[in-house]
Amino acid sequence: MKKEAKFWVSTEKQEVQCLLCPHTCKIKKDQRGICGVRKNEDGKLYTLIYGSYSSVAIDPIEKKPLYHFHPGSNILSFGTVGCTFQCSHCQNYTISTAHPEDIYLQELSPEEAVKMAKKYDCQGIAWTYNEPTIWYEYSLDTAKQAKKNNLYTVYVTNGYINQEPLKELSKYLDAMNIDVKAFNDDFYKKICKARLQPVLQTCETAKNLGIHLEITYLVIPGYNDSMEEIKDFCRWVAEKLGSDTPLHFSRFHPDYKMTNIPMTPIKTLLKIYETAKNIGIQYPYLGNVPHGDYENTICPKCGNICIERYGYTTRLIGLKNGRCTKCDTPLPIITNNR
Repeated sequence: MKKEAKFWVSTEKQEVQCLLCPHTCKIKKDQRGICGVRKNEDGKLYTLIYGSYSSVAIDPIEKKPLYHFHPGSNILSFGTVGCTFQCSHCQNYTISTAHPEDIYLQELSPEEAVKMAKKYDCQGIAWTYNEPTIWYEYSLDTAKQAKKNNLYTVYVTNGYINQEPLKELSKYLDAMNIDVKAFNDDFYKKICKARLQPVLQTCETAKNLGIHLEITYLVIPGYNDSMEEIKDFCRWVAEKLGSDTPLHFSRFHPDYKMTNIPMTPIKTLLKIYETAKNIGIQYPYLGNVPHGDYENTICPKCGNICIERYGYTTRLIGLKNGRCTKCDTPLPIITNNR
């Protein structure tokens, strides 16, 4: 569905400049931005995907992954098409590289999305699967309706959004999982066709705006898995976001244009897990790996297992009113009764 976009200015000769993300695309008449879903028509910028979704599912919140935000709850998840990045290893490339005319899309108003969430007993709505920032107008309108109906709201995102739209969105957005692809700019330029610094800025701004924040770092062998890079990343998280920020290190599997790269060795991930803890990250987690304690939320003071996870099954066995049941330490976990 087409609708006039937010955050753009006219330049010259019917050219427009999009101000939604750090690409700040200058778009000529009848052309689109890098995302493929924002188009200049007669000197105005339009979103081509308002209310248009390619994917919908009821997910456990842990799948986002969000481990410290309403654990054990279900969330209605939507995706559309397009992306601000062009990642060579994209695991959802069938929708992230598609244009609206290339794929079957269904239409859903913000009000209908809220009704669907309540019908299926979901506690919130997530914009995920592809990059939600490019769905800004629709996700903002839907988030406003969700908050009126006591539903929480979530972005699973690459973090490539400018400060002004992020600040407007923050009034209606409860949580973000931001995927930090690597902690070096060369990786971003070569693999994602983007830049690192705006992503780091989004992380800091989200934290300062009071959005619940968790970070995912996909560990790719030979690309972003050096221990020096991991250490620098963990130190940055501890210093800029706080050592209590949940940090998910996820196992890479070959996909899209990087099928020649092997899966991340388990021993590499275990080393990263221990390194993060030694640097002071209180809540490191490992994803896409066999079951182990590195899925559980452990009290950083006494070592008590506060939340036990097995796959997407979650049990709050040592947590009550947001505090460890053994030593009464408060943990940064948002639950329904807190």
